[in-house]
Amino acid sequence: MQKMLILISNVYRLGNASKNVGAQTVSEGARMVLSSRFFTDFTPQTSFDIKKCELHRLEAGPSETAVLTREQGLQYYRTMQTMRRMELKADQLYKQKIIRGFCHLYDGQEACAMGIEAGINPTDHLITAYRAHGYTFTRGVSVREIMAELTGRRGGVAKGKGGSMHMYAKHFYGGNGIVGAQCVCLQVPLGAGVALACQYQGNNQVCVALYGDGAANQGQIFESFNMAALWKLPCIFICENNKFGMGTSVERSSASTDYFKRGDYIPGIKVDGMDVLCVREAIKFAADYCRAGKGPIVMELETYRYHGHSMSDPGVSYRSREEIQEVRSKSDPITMLKERMLSNNMASVEEIKEMDVDIRKVIEDAAQFAISDPEPPLDELCNHIFANDLPMEVRGTNPWVKLKSVS
Repeated sequence: MQKMLILISNVYRLGNASKNVGAQTVSEGARMVLSSRFFTDFTPQTSFDIKKCELHRLEAGPSETAVLTREQGLQYYRTMQTMRRMELKADQLYKQKIIRGFCHLYDGQEACAMGIEAGINPTDHLITAYRAHGYTFTRGVSVREIMAELTGRRGGVAKGKGGSMHMYAKHFYGGNGIVGAQCVCLQVPLGAGVALACQYQGNNQVCVALYGDGAANQGQIFESFNMAALWKLPCIFICENNKFGMGTSVERSSASTDYFKRGDYIPGIKVDGMDVLCVREAIKFAADYCRAGKGPIVMELETYRYHGHSMSDPGVSYRSREEIQEVRSKSDPITMLKERMLSNNMASVEEIKEMDVDIRKVIEDAAQFAISDPEPPLDELCNHIFANDLPMEVRGTNPWVKLKSVS
């Protein structure tokens, strides 16, 4: 009551001081005081009980409580909601035939990308498969650059020549698609190689190598496990288990669905991949384990994708719409975080709504840029093939045309 009286008094005082300037000034002053009052009344941080992880070859695991500050919560919400809106816009642009080719959307799995990023350092390394838009964003690439890459424009993160599956950033070695006859796990041995470089350089960094349950039965994953265990590489192998691989349930494709135990001699952790705090605490634990020189660790993030495997897959031939809706209503990662913050007075409904409006504006601006930005010209086709700046003659389809490679 006392706070409310002070608030009314301050608004009245501001109004009298501004009455000769106009009603708009009074309104702005009142809004400033209200904003200040609301901000100071928010709970700065709260401790939450989170789901216990299942362990393999570990005596102790990640913490079962997680401390969340208001600033962290707002940051996590904004990042995950931006990822969600970005993917929904990509779906729309694909159906309008503005985005063409391969496109694998990440909506539903946002807690994995955000939790991983919150649990490691920006200088740590990450490599994933083709469902890479979310990780490209958490690794520091703007929405405009991601959307422009999806539409094949010059302003894209890979200059419009990589598309959905091939985006890169500092310490991020991209989405990696199918290579030859191999399934989508080329990034796992590459990730082990990055971890070897970290060990060799002694920089106390780790590498996160991600793959899906659909790739979990590929032989090169186990070869990477073996090498990483022998050399005690600082590598976190993460299986994002979104239940269906391409379109086949894990029960039909894997004799053992305990993916966190697949490392056998490597310790493993099974994590609720729909809870950003569970993922964050598990990643912190795994990163500390690797930095301590104990070798690699295998993680399984149980998650769920709302779209089909790719835009060519409606996603409802092997699962029902009711199943998807049930997951949305019971364990959506963004809704879960929002409800935690609201119920613990860490944010207001109005604040969340304003953030949602801002995010929509960012997405719309990025979409307009991705549509209006020009495509890369033919003479740039062979640029950025090599890291050095030595030009290279590239034979074209026309024997009278020579393209130069410029790094």
